[in-house]
Amino acid sequence: MIIGTGQVASPLAVWWLTPSTVYAFGLAVIASVYIGFAVADGRTKVLVVETGVAAVFIVGAASAVTGPAWILFAWLATHGLKDLWQHRTKFVRNTRWWPPFCATVDFVAATILAVLLVTGTGFHA
Repeated sequence: MIIGTGQVASPLAVWWLTPSTVYAFGLAVIASVYIGFAVADGRTKVLVVETGVAAVFIVGAASAVTGPAWILFAWLATHGLKDLWQHRTKFVRNTRWWPPFCATVDFVAATILAVLLVTGTGFHA
């Protein structure tokens, strides 16, 4: 929960960028972590799938830079669902602790972002 809250506060650390840019960058980094796990797994199929999934999230994150801020919420929540799927299926080997941890971070960040959006916080200022 602390890390999810920290993720939401991350634009404070790089104040010269718009919050939407910082959140989008964070989402791209989060999505890319599974590529490292896929390399460690060693199976070509896993590497191809995880690279493709990361690419989809990176493109989605890029669309959030100038698009509606709700896109950030949607992609974070979707990544949390992907983490839950990973935890259930064990598609990438040796990631027992990571998916539930990352899902928690994603869902906490998505929830806080939703609250900020509902209360009128601007993300493209």
